[in-house]
Amino acid sequence: MYRTHTCGELRLEDAGKSVCLSGWVQKVRKLGAMTFVDLRDRYGITQLVVGENAPEEVKNSVAKLGREFVIQAKGTVIERASKNNKILTGDIEIDVNEVNVLSESEVPPFTIEDQTDGGDEIRMKYRYLDLRRPCVRKNLELRHRMAQLVRNYLSERNFIEVETPVLIKSTPEGARDFVVPSRMNRGQFYALPQSPQTFKQLLMVSGFDRYFQIVKCFRDEDLRADRQPEFTQIDCEMSFVEQEDVQEIFEGMIRHLFKEIRGVDIPKLEKMTWIDAMEQYGCDKPDLRFGMKIVELTDVAKGKNFAVFDSADYIGAICAPKCAGYTRKQLDELTEFVKRSQIGAKGLVYVKYNEDGTMKSSVDKFYTEADLKVWAERCQAEPGDLLLILVGPKFKTLPQLCELRLEMGNRLGLRDKNVFKPLWVVDFPLLEWDEETQRFYAMHHPFTAPKTEDIPLMDTDPGKVRANAYDMVINGVEVGGGSIRIHDSALQAKMFDCLGFTPEAAQAQFGFLIGAFKYGAPPHGGLAFGFDRLASMFAGLDSIRDVIAFPKNNSGRDVMIDSPSEIAQEQLDELGIELRKDIEK
Repeated sequence: MYRTHTCGELRLEDAGKSVCLSGWVQKVRKLGAMTFVDLRDRYGITQLVVGENAPEEVKNSVAKLGREFVIQAKGTVIERASKNNKILTGDIEIDVNEVNVLSESEVPPFTIEDQTDGGDEIRMKYRYLDLRRPCVRKNLELRHRMAQLVRNYLSERNFIEVETPVLIKSTPEGARDFVVPSRMNRGQFYALPQSPQTFKQLLMVSGFDRYFQIVKCFRDEDLRADRQPEFTQIDCEMSFVEQEDVQEIFEGMIRHLFKEIRGVDIPKLEKMTWIDAMEQYGCDKPDLRFGMKIVELTDVAKGKNFAVFDSADYIGAICAPKCAGYTRKQLDELTEFVKRSQIGAKGLVYVKYNEDGTMKSSVDKFYTEADLKVWAERCQAEPGDLLLILVGPKFKTLPQLCELRLEMGNRLGLRDKNVFKPLWVVDFPLLEWDEETQRFYAMHHPFTAPKTEDIPLMDTDPGKVRANAYDMVINGVEVGGGSIRIHDSALQAKMFDCLGFTPEAAQAQFGFLIGAFKYGAPPHGGLAFGFDRLASMFAGLDSIRDVIAFPKNNSGRDVMIDSPSEIAQEQLDELGIELRKDIEK
């Protein structure tokens, strides 16, 4: 028996017991004739003490210990003279009478502590060591608990968990696929699923009216803090439902998770249309933790011989509270911020509504104080506030104002990670036009149903059709999204036509689903939550990498196992693949 107890288990009431512990050496401290060893496992830390009267072989073994040695220690639980209230086992220690080294360790490349001296790259290279740190381990424990709560919640509501295939058909209509060559079918390829979308719809046709799966998905996309090439979804689908039915079930699930994990009571979620979200917050995932809504000034700012404004399609402002005292340097910093290539504004206009009621702006040459006060009234500004104004094409300027709003929210400390403001965003456009390819693309996917009242517009003005779709947004992050699906074959054919598919192309790509719908498809809908995003939010983290056991870096590489990597020529030959010599590595 390697251990009778874990390193986080023993308490003062266990004093006098003979115990055996196993774990990793966190720290060794020699104080005179006494040696103290902090022994760590997944459950906590227990202090071992080797006293002056300990057997010589124990003293010799302890003298050779280094950080991260794996040892077994036997002894008696005793009360600590100097207690440590920072750990659960801080009232006791083990008076050791036997120590066995189970595995020696080299000196680790960084300290295995919450406040480590290891940078991101070195910790990712030695991720198996990073996972020993309690703060990282707690994130994975939280993730495990979330998965249990989700499974229990959905199972109690008659959902059945079904595994769908990982090797599927490529669907180039969405994001980029990861493709897998087939040795047995030379020249043909599987794709890794971007989501189980078509399979969960087929399960509805099969009569499984409530499905869920905590499932791996894959997208060959550019990476960022909340995106990995492989990620996990809570994927769900329901039959015989309308939008409100789906929202009720999964709003309840989110409230359940917040209550159980964070101890937070979430009220009923408000609903906001896509166009309201865009016009008031500049994006379809608004952060409601603070105000500072976007206000349009186009009608009151034009006509004063200021060419920049007079020629503008749209003029919009945000009101930053109590910022009229911003210095020229601070205003220049904000100007440079909005001119960054990621944002793309050409400049920034400001208006200071001073505490004494006077107005000062960067466009005083063109506008009187009375003109500026009209703007302030439109923005509901108070003395001491600062108006920040951007101009340009409407749906380019709104996202720029969104970024400026979020930046001001950060500067003013208004984005508290312990405050949660979820909402549903609804009534998205069904289609979005791409100038480069001169065609419509599905804003969500080709199986999203249009709003019933908008179906006639699919023949006359497809760009104005609204989708029967809904996203759940929390604190400016889209954590889940879904829609009511098309279950009528004729409407699905019309959708494919809007997307530029010929009947032959639609049949080639989605013939299996079209065929299934001929045999009685129920009305159905669902959604998928980003499990990694939810976990990072509950953990109070900015990146999903820290809630994934073995994540990729920002280049999509696993630096621990050095992947992706070249494969042997023999494997390429078996697959019938010849690499082009003109492509750089």
